[in-house]
Amino acid sequence: QVQLVESGGGLVQAGGSLRLSCAASGRTFKHYAMGWFRQAPGKERELVTSISYGGSSTYYADSVKGRFTISRDNAKNTVYLQMASLKPEDTAIYYCAADTFAFATLKAAKFGYWGQGTQVTVSS
Repeated sequence: QVQLVESGGGLVQAGGSLRLSCAASGRTFKHYAMGWFRQAPGKERELVTSISYGGSSTYYADSVKGRFTISRDNAKNTVYLQMASLKPEDTAIYYCAADTFAFATLKAAKFGYWGQGTQVTVSS
């Protein structure tokens, strides 16, 4: 059974940085694309960034380009989200997600496994 456990959320001032981590277990981590989603109060969940199973391809939402960086360590079964220059509008619950199918491209990724979420709050 796939398990995803996020950590690293918290309260930070605008302009600050945070790093989220997501530890995965239950299957061969390196075969699956991973993503980070977020959901702010009253808003729909949105894809923030994703990374291919090998780590060579990434996607970023326009709202975070140049500020957020996704990476993965396949030896540690962990995906990271480095967030910098944080803004109050980045405040949300951040969810780690894993692709359902192995060896899929990012465009074809279907994120069927989810972590419990970690709260990120950016104060102005």
